[in-house]
Amino acid sequence: MTIASLQAGILRLKRETDTCILAHSYQAREILEIADISGDSFALSQAAAKQPHKNMLMCGVRFMAETVKLLAPEKTVRLCNPKAGCPMAEQFGRAALEAIKSQYPDHTIVAYINTTAELKTLCDVCVTSSSAVKIVRALPNKNILFIPDSNLGAYVASQVPEKNIVLLQGGCPIHAAVTADEARAAKAAHPGALLLVHPECTPEVVALAEYIGSTAGIMQYAKASSAGEYIIGTESSIAEHLQYECPDKRFYPLSPGLLCPDMKLTTLPDVLLALRGKGGEVIELDDYILREARKCIDKMIAMGES
Repeated sequence: MTIASLQAGILRLKRETDTCILAHSYQAREILEIADISGDSFALSQAAAKQPHKNMLMCGVRFMAETVKLLAPEKTVRLCNPKAGCPMAEQFGRAALEAIKSQYPDHTIVAYINTTAELKTLCDVCVTSSSAVKIVRALPNKNILFIPDSNLGAYVASQVPEKNIVLLQGGCPIHAAVTADEARAAKAAHPGALLLVHPECTPEVVALAEYIGSTAGIMQYAKASSAGEYIIGTESSIAEHLQYECPDKRFYPLSPGLLCPDMKLTTLPDVLLALRGKGGEVIELDDYILREARKCIDKMIAMGES
């Protein structure tokens, strides 16, 4: 089948099955084209909770589908490719975090949204990459245990020096692998370009950037800026999507290694099979996780997540 015929079949089936297709921004272009909603992880979850559809199909990774289920427990949520996980979200198990928590009994546990639903049950408040600084600054406790991304946590610590922030040795292996040498080489190759990076990159890379922000923030900045060229320091699909949306500007991936293999697992045939009920995985969370993991997300929303 051609891409066009696959997309046509998907568009028909999603209407027939009352399904809303959610696609993370790191998905391939042909998947974004058939999605009802696209964006970063928490934006997708918030939007999904407001949709009238009874079925949600997540073209992304497992923790994102879990977050949709937490915010819309009455809906049937399916992960399009069951193998699509997230090394950062899954690097700590419940027992490991319980042991770490016991070492820091007077610390507020701040969880990056990129964590499993099970880990969220042990945390006090959730944050996104765009809200982490604001929320950590507003917390009454000076002592913070930030999980799991040490690079995002280091960026937050640099912006909120009045807090005592404990970091774990965790993070996104894709963003963390980018080196300062690569950033300097990219800037030398494109001297007129602005470097826009995600705070999951190392502090050494972040220090070289003209803009630091979430995936959505990077895209918004590039669209609004009057500059003509940009080096994109996050998953390489973002440079591709921006090139489609801003054809008069030029976008360069910071590193050839900025490819998320888990995001690339989802294909149009996967979407078609999931809509036919022959693929994907229905996300099931027990009552305890639905109740307890939701608390840290609700607190994030109460503290001003937009």
